[in-house]
Amino acid sequence: METLKVAPQAKMLELIGGFWVARSIYLAAQLGIADMFDDQPKTITQIAAETETKPQSLYRLMRALASVGIFTEVSDQCFALTPLAATLQSNHPDSMRSLALSQMGYVHSLGWSDGVHSLKTGEITFNAVTGMSAWDYYAQNLEDAQIFSQSMTNLGREGAQAVATSYNFSEFNTIVDVGGAQGSLISAIMQPYPHLKGTLFDLPEIIDNVSIDDKIQTVAGNFFESVPSGGDVYLMRWIIHDWDDEKSALILKNCHRAMPEHSKLLLVESIIPPGNEPDPAKFIDMIMLLIAGGRERTEAEYRLLLQSNGFELTRVIPTPSTFSILEAVKR
Repeated sequence: METLKVAPQAKMLELIGGFWVARSIYLAAQLGIADMFDDQPKTITQIAAETETKPQSLYRLMRALASVGIFTEVSDQCFALTPLAATLQSNHPDSMRSLALSQMGYVHSLGWSDGVHSLKTGEITFNAVTGMSAWDYYAQNLEDAQIFSQSMTNLGREGAQAVATSYNFSEFNTIVDVGGAQGSLISAIMQPYPHLKGTLFDLPEIIDNVSIDDKIQTVAGNFFESVPSGGDVYLMRWIIHDWDDEKSALILKNCHRAMPEHSKLLLVESIIPPGNEPDPAKFIDMIMLLIAGGRERTEAEYRLLLQSNGFELTRVIPTPSTFSILEAVKR
């Protein structure tokens, strides 16, 4: 009985302690500690010298991180890289450093700082605290914007391969990636389909800095105003989830207007599962509530949103990632 009384408290302590772990990861990412490692261990004195920190203070951080598998203390005050720590390296193929900097940094803290505001009013806390949207903030703070953009690129890299291998694109000739950022998704899709021609569409400040394959045409614009016309398939990854139903409707209607009758719309999104099933999308939805102003949705909510804007959801295709592909056609 005593165990039963203690267990929920211990579990809650573990959950609350997740914040401590996340903040410690942020500090390591901010200092770029993982980037200093190769195959050889480093002493705390060496790491402190490179990071311009106090050895005794830094040791306390490294010891804490090693206790959860991020670095390992191989001998007294001497640390080595672990697979988890390696994902905090900037050039790692599955790097999560930018995500740690973005999610645990100053910008997102503004959204979480007074989250009760969103719960009581339904408004976006970030907007209330800063007087502007997150997107306007990023437009004025390019360094933060670059970190956020890189975090989304890194996070979406695995998802891009998952989408490319989970859907058959052989029937199409042209593909339009709406809001495709640096083009990681359209590039992954076109690689096994050499006959495909692609269009990468995004804001001018993003498109102007894109370096991409010559087979992919880059077009600058705003998807709230229009999107390129004439494609066989229109692709949007993690776009609709950024916006409420009203703004999502503008994007979908512009796609509907640009699409030929035979074309298909593919939304690549995380779908909220029913019931109490744990899923990252349920907490990403909190970020949408507090910071971005969008929302994660259930399959039923996506179906209704598409129907309301001239589309019919034809199927939902799971992928070996957090993303699913929602296929829709014009009604």
